[in-house]
Amino acid sequence: MSTVKPEPIQLFNTLTRSVATFEPLKAGHVGLYSCGPTVYSYAHIGNMRSYIFADVLRRTLEYFGYQVDHVMNITDVGHLTDDADAGEDKLELGSRREGIDAWAVARKYTDAFFAHAAMLGIKLPTVVCKATDHIAEQIAMIKELEQKGYTYLTEDGVYFDTSRFPSYADFGRLDVEGLQSGHRVEARDKRNKTDFALWKFSKPEDHRCMEWDSPWGRGFPGWHIECSAMSMKFLGNQFDIHTGGVDHIPIHHTNEIAQSEASTGKSPFVNFWMHGEFLVIDDAAKMSKSSGQVLTVQSLADAGYFPLAFRLLALQCHYRKQLKFSYESLAGAQRGYERLSHLAQRSLADAGGKITDLKLSPVAEKYRQQFRSALAQDLNMPQAVATLYSLLEDSHLSSAERVALVAEMDQVLGLDVFTPMPVASTIPPELTAMLDDRNTARAAKNWARADELRREIDARGYEICDSPQGSYLKKRL
Repeated sequence: MSTVKPEPIQLFNTLTRSVATFEPLKAGHVGLYSCGPTVYSYAHIGNMRSYIFADVLRRTLEYFGYQVDHVMNITDVGHLTDDADAGEDKLELGSRREGIDAWAVARKYTDAFFAHAAMLGIKLPTVVCKATDHIAEQIAMIKELEQKGYTYLTEDGVYFDTSRFPSYADFGRLDVEGLQSGHRVEARDKRNKTDFALWKFSKPEDHRCMEWDSPWGRGFPGWHIECSAMSMKFLGNQFDIHTGGVDHIPIHHTNEIAQSEASTGKSPFVNFWMHGEFLVIDDAAKMSKSSGQVLTVQSLADAGYFPLAFRLLALQCHYRKQLKFSYESLAGAQRGYERLSHLAQRSLADAGGKITDLKLSPVAEKYRQQFRSALAQDLNMPQAVATLYSLLEDSHLSSAERVALVAEMDQVLGLDVFTPMPVASTIPPELTAMLDDRNTARAAKNWARADELRREIDARGYEICDSPQGSYLKKRL
């Protein structure tokens, strides 16, 4: 790691809607909390973009010499199908969908999430905490809020009274008067439209897999309370940075702030809030499991793409800008990744296969400073990646210098460019032609011919996958 004194790190803070110099509460240490997945189904690549962003943030802080305590939750209970306390628990929904209990659903998709994260080069957080392992902490926090007069009971559960927290609307810039109340608890049962559930009562007819006894009755925690209870357990009542997607701003993170600061009496709960933008398809709405536009890391790999090519694609767009995904853009990122890998490995071979610590020339040091400057400017990863491309093609640098710089930069980029790429599966050209013919038949509404071609492709051991970006083939396992 470089010993060059780092420039001050500038980060965009959602709390103030401005870029500011980051200063941790404790010198040299950073407490970082990331909202983790709700493990009722596979995380799609839009979700995974958020975790790439959090990973790059952590790697950047570590690169600049900080010790980072990175905590991420696993939501395995309490996240309803509507964020406004309406619908049903997503884990219970997954249980019925798959014919296994909610605990098995959570284990299945937690394992899948971390497998996909590893494929993308995402480092394992320092602490991974499950909501179901911290029911006692959540109940204790609700009791604290109750004692301070912030809660009330309905037939449905225990609710937080947002009127008792005057700054409730500030973080999300909410127009409270214009909001529509949720429909699971009727307006006459809620004191205010923005009130939210801390604890939900179980209904006997629901036959829930996950429920617990509490001072208020048998039930389960709301989604929001888990992040406050667990983040404060591992990072303290106040900590440095909290990450998530932009969709968390108006409800989930707004509610976290309200219940946390009401509970402890300390403000701000978090010094820097950082949010990643959506991944969108063809200028359409964000990817979601409900829209049916679901692509996973594994599905990209099955289609012959390197997962780290998707990471590169994500790095080439600033985290606060929407990333427009298409197979064309992913193919371009794959070509770029192949070139980076080729150049890096050629330089390594020319340097005798060794990464050495050496004094850099002025030209090499200039590249290092460009890279550091890009990171310090609110994680300007597109510029950081451009710097990597430039130095690998600069003939004024020695092979040893290029290798040393790439090794240093890849601590943050996480592209693993020195590792030989796996051989991508190739689709036989005749099958690609058959897929084109099938798509032509479908466009002409010649369904019989389209079905015939599908059967022929299936007989060859491949299946057709249709997506919003078009159709592709993958080999059946």
